Amino acid sequence: MTASLRQRVVDLLVENCGIDRAKLESVLQSPHVKGKSLAHLLVEQGLVGQEELLSTLAKGLGFPPLNLSRVQIDPTLADLVPERMARQYRLVPVSKMGKHLSVAMADPLNVLALDDLTLLTSFEVSPVLAAEADIDRAIQKLYQPARDHVEGLLSEGHAGDGDLPVPEGSGEEEEVIDLTPFGMRGQRAPAVRVVDLMLTDALKARASDIHVEPYEGEVRVRYRIDGNLVEAFRLPKRHQNSLVTRLKIMSKLDITENRLPQDGRFKVRAEGREVDFRVSVLPISFGNKVVLRLLDKGNLSVGLDQLGFLPHSLAAFKKAVSRPYGMILVTGPTGSGKSTTLYSVLMELNEPGRNIVTVEDPVEYQVEGITQVQVHSEIGLTFSNVLRAFLRQAPDVVLVGEIRDMETADISIKASLTGQIVLSTLHTNDAPSAISRLVGIGVDPFLLASSLIFVAAQRLCRQLCPRCKIPDLVKPDILQAAGLTLPKGRQLYRGKGCPYCRGTGFRGRFAILEAMLLDDSIREMIITRRSTDEIRAYAQSHGMRSLRQEGLEHCLAGRTSLEEILRVTAEE
Repeated sequence: MTASLRQRVVDLLVENCGIDRAKLESVLQSPHVKGKSLAHLLVEQGLVGQEELLSTLAKGLGFPPLNLSRVQIDPTLADLVPERMARQYRLVPVSKMGKHLSVAMADPLNVLALDDLTLLTSFEVSPVLAAEADIDRAIQKLYQPARDHVEGLLSEGHAGDGDLPVPEGSGEEEEVIDLTPFGMRGQRAPAVRVVDLMLTDALKARASDIHVEPYEGEVRVRYRIDGNLVEAFRLPKRHQNSLVTRLKIMSKLDITENRLPQDGRFKVRAEGREVDFRVSVLPISFGNKVVLRLLDKGNLSVGLDQLGFLPHSLAAFKKAVSRPYGMILVTGPTGSGKSTTLYSVLMELNEPGRNIVTVEDPVEYQVEGITQVQVHSEIGLTFSNVLRAFLRQAPDVVLVGEIRDMETADISIKASLTGQIVLSTLHTNDAPSAISRLVGIGVDPFLLASSLIFVAAQRLCRQLCPRCKIPDLVKPDILQAAGLTLPKGRQLYRGKGCPYCRGTGFRGRFAILEAMLLDDSIREMIITRRSTDEIRAYAQSHGMRSLRQEGLEHCLAGRTSLEEILRVTAEE
């Protein structure tokens, strides 16, 4: 509560409830009051009952009281007020009529909260008074439907039975799991329904990964949304085995193996599309941790034009792809979108007249019309062995999931010299470093200079939410440190946070690219073993822009914030 409201409440209680002012002041001066609201303290100390307090405040402050425990709040109201704002100001929307929004508040005199809410929603906001405890419960129920739904499903389990019933079956599941309302209607086992709810909720949240993490006393479920992990819900420890078993059955894994890592995949049909899930099971201290990666083929853009690259980088990439043969590399850390970019290239090249083959560990996306092989090193099916077999089948385009060793690099380079386009990835920080990495693992510089035609370093940046993007007044010293000169009349932006972006200020991601197209001078520098710094300096002097420069241009275009660019790119 604000200081003014706090004093008015004290006066009201002394006048209307007969509470001794000295005793009340003594409670307020107690060292145990830190972090607690006045209303909580009064009820906790037994100085006044919850209903009497609410009635007194309502009469004295002139706001109508509301018993939230008797109100059924429309779940769609959660889209109007972000959860972060609801918890910060301790308020919850209760009804909407036209452009009028009623909000239950513990402190209806908080002008700052009302102003922020009016600015965000563009509604005329009318506060009503409600008990803090009721507001907290209403926020929990309104903003965590998945948790409530899961708890409801768990309560359907057999009384006295510690574990959820394991769904019947021995791993022979249908090829595509139906998560549409019609397909889910007949599934009665709680374990099945909890997992289906988790998958459906993750798809709606635009998650790229689901983490099911066992701890000593509970199981935590988190989603990775726009690159950041956010907690979805937690489950009691006794339900862990049934949930993990259900996921293993869906992925056709060995449900009796709990000591060794396992990998699998399954496919679901939901929201009008089919989505592949890649599953990794890892034994840890408290059980099996399961990570599911969502692979939505709808995210594969048809052609490079749809990836959102800046015109300069896009032109260099398209020029490389149009070559009849040669090696194209995309570098970057794990999770930087390298596979999505290369698959988008494959989608553009995927024509009936081309023989396209891929060797991956594991296969990221399953695409019709492309021959795809997953390596199994334990049986001798390695990258190099598959590549040798592929080259006997006259491919036109070869995708190598990752160049990890000299043998794979050597075969890939020789394939690119004999008439194939070879696409692959490396883990390097920037484009020029890919050259030193390949030379360092033993590739002959002369062969590398003859085969390599293009290297791109890639990062993923979060995109500003279009509904809450506002101007950002960045200090001049920060602009100078970032190497950014703000042109006259141009404006930087940041995300304020709204329901559409779940209060983060960002929605979706895009890729920035450091594109290095090799010319004769760079090839000569490779052969003469010039340093990475020298190659980088030459490339930048001839048009290559660094990741930081590319990111700043996106920033000036209002696509992302300066803070985000500084986060994902290295200082030059």
